[in-house]
Amino acid sequence: MACAPAPGSTTLKLFRRICALLALSLLLAAPVVAHPGLWVAKNDHATVYLFGTVHLLPTDTHWSSPELDKALEASQRLSVELIDDDAANMQAQVLKYGLDLSHPLSDKLTLHDRTRLERAAAAAKLPGGIATLQPMRPWLAAVTLAVAPLVQAGMDPALGVDKLLRARMQKAGKPVDGLETAEQQLRLLADMPEPMQIDFLRQTFSDIAEGPAKLRNLIDAWRNGDVDTIARIEDEDLRQESPELYERMIVKRNKAWAKTIAERMQQTGVSFVAVGAGHLAGPDSVQKQLEQLGISVKRE
Repeated sequence: MACAPAPGSTTLKLFRRICALLALSLLLAAPVVAHPGLWVAKNDHATVYLFGTVHLLPTDTHWSSPELDKALEASQRLSVELIDDDAANMQAQVLKYGLDLSHPLSDKLTLHDRTRLERAAAAAKLPGGIATLQPMRPWLAAVTLAVAPLVQAGMDPALGVDKLLRARMQKAGKPVDGLETAEQQLRLLADMPEPMQIDFLRQTFSDIAEGPAKLRNLIDAWRNGDVDTIARIEDEDLRQESPELYERMIVKRNKAWAKTIAERMQQTGVSFVAVGAGHLAGPDSVQKQLEQLGISVKRE
């Protein structure tokens, strides 16, 4: 998926742990050359490249490669998770689906979880502390807590891989489309039953308490195109700890995207599809869904 800050921020595509999976931190001391995974599906008349992205990047990460450049130059169009992620639209969607002004967040939590919420807000150095979270529904509070430390660390959404790919293709005069809309993405979380949203929030408490070690491992895995490690750290955890959320956020979307790609491959042309790296890892990845549709995918 393309993670999410609080209302008024400029982007809303970092969704909690799946968001953490998609984010990079500024824990790098020197310029780093990344070689993320690239896959291709082909038939007699169509080619689709698959590329795993992260939505925030430090300024010193170099992730281009001759293979990637060749694929982009050959591609006639680009598909990313969503393209209607301008600030005005994202803020409007967050205000619509993310707030509950009549019921403070703390009233929905047990005493134990309220204590954990206070600790998480302090650990994340959230401006305004727990008071900032009170008007939020649990899903938005979880996303806000997950993103706050990254924003404070200087992560720049403008440097996200998907945004840079969009700019490159648009400069070349090639069309860019979204696999989903911003509203669809937000409703994946907003439409969850409240108990599931609270479970989601509890997972965020745990992530913040664990500190940056897991994120560092995920960063390294993305740089190296190590999908096994990405799957082990993120997808397996989510699948085991919250199978309903895993089905909602990963499996159903991967199946939908695979269907879209399969339909596209019935037409002549070359396409480039860039989605969050977590969707190209694990037993339910987009590649696995394509194989179930009879489409062979290979690593470039």
